[in-house]
Amino acid sequence: MANENEGMAKGLIMGFLAGTVVGAVLGLLYAPKPGKELRADIKRKTDEFVGDAEEYIAKAKKRAGDLISEGRQKAENLVSDARKRAESLMEDAERILTDVRTKGPGDSKKS
Repeated sequence: MANENEGMAKGLIMGFLAGTVVGAVLGLLYAPKPGKELRADIKRKTDEFVGDAEEYIAKAKKRAGDLISEGRQKAENLVSDARKRAESLMEDAERILTDVRTKGPGDSKKS
């Protein structure tokens, strides 16, 4: 399940990056500007894109780390609760078994 989420996150990031690049390039190519100005715009947009992509990736990594930590903590709590419950059930079962052995099979009280 974690691999599925990781694959989906990578696909989302790649789709975002590809869409941004295509949109920026098409916008620049259809703008009527001289070559030198167009190249300067392309460089500026590329720098903006790289900065945005790095920021987006950093946020995605942080969020993924937070989700992993949260999931790990929840799993540990679940295991701990299950162990406590199992121990409680074992104690109850031992108490019942001791009572049955002490009283014997024919000593049941009638209410």
